Amino acid sequence: MISIACLKPGARPLCSGLAGLFIVLACAPLAAQPYPARPLRIVLPYGPGGNSDIIARVVAQHMSQRLGQQVIVDNRPGAGGIIATEIARKAEPDGYTLLWLNTGHAVSASLYKSLPYDPVRDFVPVSTIGFSGLALVVNASSPVRGVKELVSTAKARPDRFNIGVTFVGSTNHLAAELFKSLAGLEVQVVPFKTTPALIAGVTSGESQAVVEFLPPVLPFVRSGALRALGVTSERRSANLPDVPTLAEAGLPGFEASAWNGLAVPVKTPGEVIAKLNGETRGIVAMPAVRQRLRDLDADARASTPEEFRRILVADIEKWRRVIDRAKIERR
Repeated sequence: MISIACLKPGARPLCSGLAGLFIVLACAPLAAQPYPARPLRIVLPYGPGGNSDIIARVVAQHMSQRLGQQVIVDNRPGAGGIIATEIARKAEPDGYTLLWLNTGHAVSASLYKSLPYDPVRDFVPVSTIGFSGLALVVNASSPVRGVKELVSTAKARPDRFNIGVTFVGSTNHLAAELFKSLAGLEVQVVPFKTTPALIAGVTSGESQAVVEFLPPVLPFVRSGALRALGVTSERRSANLPDVPTLAEAGLPGFEASAWNGLAVPVKTPGEVIAKLNGETRGIVAMPAVRQRLRDLDADARASTPEEFRRILVADIEKWRRVIDRAKIERR
């Protein structure tokens, strides 16, 4: 221990210098460790096994390799994504807790009367990762072979035509309502509880058309049991390159995609956001990652934080207009 006498006036310079050094080292805060210095987690609003979970784990694996720290996918399903989103919102804004931000957040912001969070104000988007389209599908035995023919058929007998979707408020439900609006249809949209029930509904003739994500219907399209008339995304699907987008098929301006990406709590330091954005963009650009997303019928596409924020804000407004027009009861 350094003697107190060393700090008194007249003490030898060497002793004084040592004492001063001791005081500086004892009192100064430890230098900040470079980010990241410990494991990260991605809070996911879905359970294990689904497309979002698979994509998130692909991203987490490569991010862990690039950052030199473990990146954990923390599955927190339930309450329409509120549970996971609240966990991320309440986390320290230090870049160690990320939220899997997706279309569901834009839909919820439009569908719920009130939420304990605001996806725009409470989070800073980092980067998009992938965009997934849906397909407008009919039974292969249907005489309808194109979107324009489907519209004319539905207008001729609206009482005998319905479009099947999964549960009310889902992305495919809102995409079907958007299709109705832009096509000028007055047909019923029928919700099914599960995707298998939805596919059974169109194959049995209970529904004359359905709107559903591509992965579960793709095997039926390829086997010839179902016919895809169009996809809802901005671009054609790489897995169905001969199927036009709905915009190409006669509904200019139609676009309905399910996107996903990463976000962090507001007040996260800008340099941390920039680091995460750069790493995410690097991961999304990897050929192996792009192919894995393509296998899941997702278009790998990164963005800047500002571009991602614009997508989020625009989708909230788009789905709000669709919900108002369709008179869907807010929860």
